[in-house]
Amino acid sequence: MILLVVNILGKKGFSQSETSGYMLNGFNIEIVGDLNGFSLDWQTQQIEPNLEIATITLKNSQGAIPPQLSLKWVVQSNNIAGYWSSQAHLDKTITPDWGPAQVKSMLSRHAPVICLFGHDDSNRQTFAVSEALSTVITSTSVKEENGMMYNEIQLFTEKHKTLKTYEIQLRLDTRPIPYSESIADVASWWTTFELYKPSVVPEAAKLPVYSSWYSYHQNVTKEALVEECKLAKSMGFESIIVDDGWQTLDSNRGYAYTGDWKPERIPEMKAFVEAVHDLDMKFILWYAVPFVGEKSEAYQQMKGKFLSYWESQGTYVVDPRFPEVRDFIINTYIEAVKAWDLDGFKLDFLGRFRAGKDTRLVADEGRDYASVNDATDRLMTDLMTSLRAIKPDIMIEFRQPYTGPAMRKYGNMLRASDCPNVALINRIGTTDLRLLSGNTAVHADMLMWHYSESVEVAALQLLNVMFSVPQISVRLADIPQEQFNMIRFYTDYWLKNRNTLLDGEFLPIRPQSNYPLISAKHHNKEIIALYGTSSFFIDDKTPEKIDVINAKMSKEVILISKESDANFTYEIKDCQGHLLHHGDIEIKQGANLFEVPVSGLLSLKK
Repeated sequence: MILLVVNILGKKGFSQSETSGYMLNGFNIEIVGDLNGFSLDWQTQQIEPNLEIATITLKNSQGAIPPQLSLKWVVQSNNIAGYWSSQAHLDKTITPDWGPAQVKSMLSRHAPVICLFGHDDSNRQTFAVSEALSTVITSTSVKEENGMMYNEIQLFTEKHKTLKTYEIQLRLDTRPIPYSESIADVASWWTTFELYKPSVVPEAAKLPVYSSWYSYHQNVTKEALVEECKLAKSMGFESIIVDDGWQTLDSNRGYAYTGDWKPERIPEMKAFVEAVHDLDMKFILWYAVPFVGEKSEAYQQMKGKFLSYWESQGTYVVDPRFPEVRDFIINTYIEAVKAWDLDGFKLDFLGRFRAGKDTRLVADEGRDYASVNDATDRLMTDLMTSLRAIKPDIMIEFRQPYTGPAMRKYGNMLRASDCPNVALINRIGTTDLRLLSGNTAVHADMLMWHYSESVEVAALQLLNVMFSVPQISVRLADIPQEQFNMIRFYTDYWLKNRNTLLDGEFLPIRPQSNYPLISAKHHNKEIIALYGTSSFFIDDKTPEKIDVINAKMSKEVILISKESDANFTYEIKDCQGHLLHHGDIEIKQGANLFEVPVSGLLSLKK
């Protein structure tokens, strides 16, 4: 038995231990764990100043279960305001070492990256690993006794199959760049691995969607949804997602009857799809991938091939390590596309594909994989190969938290997690996704509100997700005319400015305050959305055209100019698109006050 403990060394200026360490980007890394007969090799590559990657290789010629290992290092807590991870969500504050902030990632949950950002939104240190299939626990914390940040990456914390060779890369970035850029660069780095090569994103995946879920839940009918599609199409929505309920007449929440995927509630499914296609809209259908309900016909077929049982929902989770399970799932979707001419799938609950404490990680008794994650990867890879052979531009939606780097190779639409009528959560979810998803289409959770809501407050639901693809889920035939006008106005605005909103230089500020201002620049235009602040800045680098969305409950909008006095034309519109004021105005150096209605729009042009 070899116990490997490489003592930790600090940044330059700290005393060094007599035990040499593995240097990476000016830090010494402590690796702790029983190697269990494995040898360890460490190779370092400098990509550019303040950005280095270490390649760590474990080898055991006989093969063995890999050891639990931790990579640890410290950094001074100078100008560290918080941390960003795909799991941090509402609370991005640094926590003490007796309760470290962490993200637990695997194939179908989150991503193995943490960014420590400064009070000025600068990158202080971003670290990530290349392992996105197996479980990795990445954490950071501050020690109150010395003001140091303690970072750690834990490998093989769960049971693992026997290995002879294992390789992982650790990326450590301390470049003085915006935190958002450092996170986006990690996403780009992951795409260089063949295992995480992203799917092609069809144009339709980047256009607004109507969803049946919040508006109809399980009570869906062909007639009602076709009428909704007619209205949605007139407003610029190009797809419909028909959610849970189409496959069963059971209206109880739960999945006891899920798994057979027969259109019991909508038996005329082919005619339904044709009617939607006649409107020149795409048709996307919901499926819960891992579930075989206890009252389904498929239960007997899949019996003995389950990973777990979800008692409260009345369903079993199938084990993808069985080839017949994978074939059952893949054939289900192939048959649906061929029979109904579907344009895509909303594939739900992939996060349920995970090993439990009692799962035997052995390829035996009919299983051809030991690892659940490896089998899930095989399932999804084979599924996408089969579906794209039928429809190369097929759309696949996943939602948080199964939105990590591996998921981008299967899906081309990543959606914020469920947050009905909570604009703040939708803003955080979509922004977090935008930072880490590259060119994959990021979608908002479906927008809904009570129909008695004021149009200005209802508009906040849409304005909080302007930098993602909107999904609407209200009954368009039933909402008040003012709300209908608002959706139509801002959807039209979104479509006209889609290149800026989706593809522009994306800058969400102050993550520790839940992104109170988000901006995007593209060519000669910048769009700024004010959520938790009334002021924004312009300078000599600001594009010729500026739109300011007042997505807050006060009318004050303060433009602070760092330039000399300059002449602009301006327009102010309310949330229904009515023009309230326009003309020429001189913008003075310093503070300039505008009065913009709640959920209104200020447009400026030099």
